[in-house]
Amino acid sequence: MAIPRFIDALGHGMADKRIEILRGIARSGSISQAARESAVSYKAAWQAIDTLTNLAGVPLVARAVGGAGGGGAVLTAQGAHLLDLAQALDVARQDVHARWSQREGGTAPHIDTALQRLSVRTSMRNQLPAVVASIATMGRIAHVVMHLGESGQVAARITQESAELLGLAVDMPVLALCKATAVRVMRAGDAASIEGNRLAGTAASVEPGEGGDEIAVALPGGMQLVGFAPSGSALRKRQRVSAEVDASAVVVALPG
Repeated sequence: MAIPRFIDALGHGMADKRIEILRGIARSGSISQAARESAVSYKAAWQAIDTLTNLAGVPLVARAVGGAGGGGAVLTAQGAHLLDLAQALDVARQDVHARWSQREGGTAPHIDTALQRLSVRTSMRNQLPAVVASIATMGRIAHVVMHLGESGQVAARITQESAELLGLAVDMPVLALCKATAVRVMRAGDAASIEGNRLAGTAASVEPGEGGDEIAVALPGGMQLVGFAPSGSALRKRQRVSAEVDASAVVVALPG
């Protein structure tokens, strides 16, 4: 049984749209309703749940197909637990902020701004929990290999200074981040187009588009990676695929 990584999923607090969407599903039992309440598209709501599931490492939402209402969604026990923890952390943050403000006679504006920036959110849709497997330094560049559990491994090329500032070390839990637009998806067995990371999986969804076909790749172990194939790729759902991403496009982040 997978061990939940709830803290990884709560790095940005209750203000995060992803937590807001999860709360909406708990209230209404509907992904579409939660999306409307959060002012995002249905697709974006599912992407939010997929990202949270990647970070938590356990299923958070279960689909309910059919029925009088045409189906819906419910939180799993782990999803409900995540919300409880999010609420507790939010109360704790507010308490610390209130006590600090009282002690200092009111928090200065620049302190509030700094706190907001410390909890910065990112547009990167691919956020994969990982563990540092090795660090090799060549000149001013550090080549960091990270294990993704059953999903394989991914490498990042970062500066030596960045590795030092993060305090990276073997066996350290980290997050491997990359933009969906940096991930190239192709049929399994096709020749590699770059010298970089290559992950094998199955196409969980395929959305054709003029600028490229958006593919959600289900990786072994339950993680999901989003990328793009050339427009008109003819890739199909449940087809075996490979996802490539250059090591220089992978960002290493510390959870929490």
